[in-house]
Amino acid sequence: MSGTLHHRHPGDGWVECGDHRHWGLHGAAGLFLTRRAPPAPDGTPGAVTDVVLQHRATWSHHGGTWGIPGGAVTPTETPTQGALREAAEEAGLDPAVVRVVGEHVLDHGVWTYTTVLAETIAGARVHVAATDPEGIEVRWVPVAEVSGLDLHPAFGDALPHLLGLLDAAR
Repeated sequence: MSGTLHHRHPGDGWVECGDHRHWGLHGAAGLFLTRRAPPAPDGTPGAVTDVVLQHRATWSHHGGTWGIPGGAVTPTETPTQGALREAAEEAGLDPAVVRVVGEHVLDHGVWTYTTVLAETIAGARVHVAATDPEGIEVRWVPVAEVSGLDLHPAFGDALPHLLGLLDAAR
């Protein structure tokens, strides 16, 4: 991790939602970046083999758990723009090596969280690392090993559905 300071944005802040609160005055978004096995001989895309996960700083909400890079969306950006910006800030990810394939929105009325589903561009070598204090570690994790990690509760709940959406996109 570099010594980069925490990035502050106009969307930073808590939103009250019933008996709990959420980060992001204008909602939040995260990037669920995946890579696939090589295509089948008929050209069918391969299965998702690995995902980028962030081991969240212990001081953060649900600190110490694993999730995806993300955070508050600013008032002037779309959830996809916010997710790509956050992934660049937190994981050193170059948006030019990402192909967005869809979105999944968790809507709480007063607040939304958008998971941006993405894949690496074919042939791109994508390096990720914790590049700000919000993550202890950021790395590629084989799909078969994800369930063995202490996942952020909401991400853990959504993971089967998110992987199903990516399978359907094949």
